[in-house]
Amino acid sequence: MLVHIPNVLTAEDLAYCRKTLEESEWVDGKVTAGDQSAKAKHNLQIPQKSEVALELGDVILRALGQSALFTTVALPLRVFPPLFNRYDAGMQFRSHVDNAIRPLPETNFRIRTDVSSTLFLSDPEEYDGGELIIEDTYGSHSVKLPAGDLVLYPATSLHHVAPVTRGSRWASFFWTQSMVREDAKRTLLYNFDCSIIEVRKNLSDDHPAVLGLTATYHNLVREWAEL
Repeated sequence: MLVHIPNVLTAEDLAYCRKTLEESEWVDGKVTAGDQSAKAKHNLQIPQKSEVALELGDVILRALGQSALFTTVALPLRVFPPLFNRYDAGMQFRSHVDNAIRPLPETNFRIRTDVSSTLFLSDPEEYDGGELIIEDTYGSHSVKLPAGDLVLYPATSLHHVAPVTRGSRWASFFWTQSMVREDAKRTLLYNFDCSIIEVRKNLSDDHPAVLGLTATYHNLVREWAEL
């Protein structure tokens, strides 16, 4: 399931992130890649444990906490602290799959990467190329969103970032361990929840149909959730 969530960041938060990143030091992006991914990766990143990454990561996590759509789509159990990357002209990230397990920094916990997310911090007109290309059973999907918008997709997907030919593409990226690990089940629950929202527009919350659908949704979550 690939879902676009618009306006995750407010204009003020986006401007603050951009200004802070402009004044920050970037390093080779291979520092957070696995052995195979490192051979395909050519970009820059903000150091993962830097004060900038931690501060701006908190800005994004707060924004995600206020996004009902993110919760509906990802059903998050844990979210990996957001990272920040940059692709200047000539840079790209060839086809790869994200690491299945990642250690959470400064903890003894690990996270299973069920859902991958990219939060765009540059507007499309600021650069040429740089599309996020996601492969699934229905083909290739090219994603290039306005600054402040987020795309979520299964971390099991082959994907790549096309070469940037002009300008600079900035983004935040992170992973979510979902309470429901299987993408097919998350998709079913997402579609079910969207249908409930539409039904509630025409019926009262205490209507038997609304109550029955809502109960079934939560019982499915109860059946499939892993905590």
